[in-house]
Order: sequence, then structure tokens, then C-alpha cells
Amino acid sequence: MKIHEYQAKQLLREADVAVPESCVARSADEAAAAFESLGGSLAVVKAQIHAGGRGKGTLRENTEQHGVQLVHSGQEAADVAGALLGSHLITVQTGAKGQKINQVLIEAGCDIARELYLGIVVDRSLARPVLMVSSAGGMNIETVAAETPELIYREAFDRDAGLDAYQARKLAAVLELAPGSVRSAVQFMQRLCRLFVAQDCSLVEINPLVVTANDDLIALDAKMSFDDNALFRHKDLQELRDLAEEEPTEVRAGDAGLNYVKLEGNIGCLVNGAGLAMSTMDLIKLHGGEPANFLDVGGGANVEQVTEAFNILLADADVKAVLVNIFGGIMRCTTIASAVVEAYKSVGFNVPLVVRLEGTEVDEGRNILAESGVDIITAVDLTDAAQKVVAAAR
Repeated sequence: MKIHEYQAKQLLREADVAVPESCVARSADEAAAAFESLGGSLAVVKAQIHAGGRGKGTLRENTEQHGVQLVHSGQEAADVAGALLGSHLITVQTGAKGQKINQVLIEAGCDIARELYLGIVVDRSLARPVLMVSSAGGMNIETVAAETPELIYREAFDRDAGLDAYQARKLAAVLELAPGSVRSAVQFMQRLCRLFVAQDCSLVEINPLVVTANDDLIALDAKMSFDDNALFRHKDLQELRDLAEEEPTEVRAGDAGLNYVKLEGNIGCLVNGAGLAMSTMDLIKLHGGEPANFLDVGGGANVEQVTEAFNILLADADVKAVLVNIFGGIMRCTTIASAVVEAYKSVGFNVPLVVRLEGTEVDEGRNILAESGVDIITAVDLTDAAQKVVAAAR
């Protein structure tokens, strides 16, 4: 689960991590009042969407406007906020449609001496969280990793013990922080690592992490996402979820207990098991097709879930064919075959449907499909299924 920058910064404040003073605004008048309340002569108006690259992003409605802009008065804050709110911001992470801006963050100006990068992720190969820092703050970290990987330094830390002070000092040294910044850097890093573990985060990213002229460290930007499987422990975090920022079909699928991710192709996929779903997508691409989604119905899907899965797939206007690929282990092929037939009849297909079954009671399941009287293209193996659905989509 992702949250907005202003929400992430509130969590940082609660963890005693330094962030600039700011206010959220959802109208031009609120933006003007926010500027005045900050009491300075300079502020930044920042579009709040779940995507990076906002500073370079432009509005779909007005390409002269960017997602992050400096303002010097309440009236200017109101004008900028008025242009942003309700518009769609296009960045490298949003696609051509952009993301609608429903709120902006009005943030006090900051005396910036240096811009650094700091991020925390889980390294699955180490089975530990890893703190990463770089002197190339303010830049796209993927670009830094690809072009100048020597500028990224890493320290794995124990989730229970946290980041040791000597580890933080080592990172402060490689960043060439001034002696006056080292103490605050150690506190900053340790508090952020504790927050990462305590809130079951999957990502914490501060880019840029600013060193001020007074050698203070401030999180000028903040990005956080959380492990969905741990949210049952964090009812307060669940309240921060913004459904307007999520793909509607993914929300709908989640409510039905389905794992769904929308993609850009034209072949809908309904599969049981994440690994099999990924292999199915690979085979479709190998044979010249493009998957329209990742959809894992799990090992115990029932008729209602399969029906809803079909409804979700067919609601995508780009879908020109559907592939059902089921390996019957926990779920018997007879069960899924009956569910497919019943769902087919209730949904009303208008695109070709290819079904491949394998596993427990596969022969009986194939007989159910053959005797159903519905227009289903059957496949004997995964390669056959991929070739048939790619041909059908064309």
C-alpha cells in the first residue's frame, strides 16, 4: 500500500525525523491560507499523487505547469494550486493519462546546501532490511544505479536491533558529511530504520535528503509503501489508503479476494498460482502476444470468484481474448471446469476463450468443457494454449 508524501511526512514527524513545516490544501483559498500560516517569503506547492517524477511532470491540460513549483506569496500559491487541483499530472510513472491531483502540499522553503539520497528496502537475498545512501540526491535513483552504481552505499541491519551507530557513522563518512552533521545523521538514520520496521514498510525513500547551511538534515521529500500482508497490525495505516490513486479494477479484484494487476496488452489471463501466472505471461509474450493483466485466483477459487474474475477481465476494453490456465492441485480440474462453464454462461463472453487444464481429475474436467455446449477453445498444454490465444486475439 502506498501513501501520499504529506502522510509519509506526518509519520516521520511522529518518529522525530526532521521534515519541513507544511500544510495540505484542497482548494486555492486553502493554499493561500497555508502560505500565510507558514510565515515565510518562499514556499513550494507540490502535487500529491502516488507517482515519482512530479517535479519534471507536466499537466495533461497545460504542459506549461509542473507538479512542483516555487511560490513567493499567498496569491501565487493560490494561482498555482488552482491550476494543479483537478488536473492530471503526467510523469514517467503515470503513463499518458496522468493522475488526477486532489490535494497539494504547501511546504516552507528550505536553505539547501547539499542534496543526498536515502532509502530503505528489504533485501530478500539477505532476508534483512537494507539502508542505502548516495551523494546523488535529487536524481532518479534507478539512473544512478545503472550509470554510476559506485555512488550507492548499502548497510544491512537487524530488524530487532536496528541500525548500529557505527553503521550510520560509516555511511555519514562516505557521504562526506561535515563533523557538525554526523550526530544528526546518525539519529536521522536510526530513527528512520526503526520506523521502517515498526510500521512494516516495504519502502522508505527520502529523495532528496537535504543538508542545510546549518549542517542539519531534513527530509525534503518522502515516499513510503507498506507490506499489505502486515496491514492487519496497523489499523491506523489502513485509514491512509487513497482509493482514488489506485486502479479501480485492482481494488475490485482485491475486494473479491483476487490478486490482479492491470497491464497494457490485449490477452486477459486467469490463472491459479502466482508462479504459473508469470509463466503464462512469459509464454504469451514468447509467442508474440501481450498479456493484459496478471490475475491469480488462488488455489481455492469458487464459482463466484471465477465469475467476478471474468467480469473484471471483460470490463477491460483492450482485451481481445482470454486464457484460463489452471493446474489442479488443491483445486480439482472438475471444479474449475464447472465454474468456468457456469461463469461463461452468466457473464456472456464476446471474445474468444481458451482453456488449458492440467492436474487432478483433468480428463473429467476436459469432458465437462467438451460437453458444455459453450464456445470454448481447449488446449492440451501451455505452449498450445499460448499459441491459440495469441492467434485468437489477432
